[in-house]
Amino acid sequence: MKQYEKESLIQIVGEKLLKLTINQLRKINQIIDQFMSNHSFSREKESDIIVNDDVLNAFGDALRSHHSSSAEPFTKDKFEFALVAVLNENDILAKKAKAGNPGHDIEIREQRFSLKTQADKSLKADRIHISKFMELGKGIWTDKEDELIGLRNQFFRHIRGYDRILVLRLLGKPPDYWDYELIEIPKDLLLEAMQGELVMMQNSTQIVKPGYCNVYENGKQQPQDKSSKGGLKFSLYFDGGGERKLQIKDLKKKYCILHAEWKFAPVGNLE
Repeated sequence: MKQYEKESLIQIVGEKLLKLTINQLRKINQIIDQFMSNHSFSREKESDIIVNDDVLNAFGDALRSHHSSSAEPFTKDKFEFALVAVLNENDILAKKAKAGNPGHDIEIREQRFSLKTQADKSLKADRIHISKFMELGKGIWTDKEDELIGLRNQFFRHIRGYDRILVLRLLGKPPDYWDYELIEIPKDLLLEAMQGELVMMQNSTQIVKPGYCNVYENGKQQPQDKSSKGGLKFSLYFDGGGERKLQIKDLKKKYCILHAEWKFAPVGNLE
């Protein structure tokens, strides 16, 4: 913004402020304090999502504006709206999908993206957990291990509905810094579940038995040599509870792509 544009906008905003109530002015002052708080924003130079510092700072301002009056994590719907708005403001074509779309949430430059958030209290910085990646519906599901094949196939059909997966993760919160990161889960990584090890949890007391598809760093576990499986890359968890949903568990962040991180100090008492 050129200096004369800034001075003109200051005058316009100043005239509007004179018409506000004292409570409205307090609210605006709180937002200003949040914008002026200590912060550290960083992006990967090769990111094709957070493509420049303008996008980085604008999304950071959306996060700071939210937390000027809320101690709750940035939600998925706020993530969708903010990312689309910020990209469009910077001449990057983006749009939300139609409400109720079973596949992607937004499009960026005609690529389809699924957006997720993670803010659980037990979050581990080096592991990603998506507690509700998708719903599994009401198909046949009892205690037979072969039924996990059909549930896994549901997962593969679901991810055909988008090209890329972004996760906004809340790594830290007050009394320290708010700390968010934007991670991409490579779709090809999740497709490795095709060779994963299926395990039905027969000892579970649930009527609909939960199960896992475990993906190992050295490929599918060989029964005759269990040491050959290597470490766990990630698991698909078929949750047989009331919601019947699929979770992504223990996904090692080192296999994912970091796009950006936003850290900023909290302002005021939001308890």
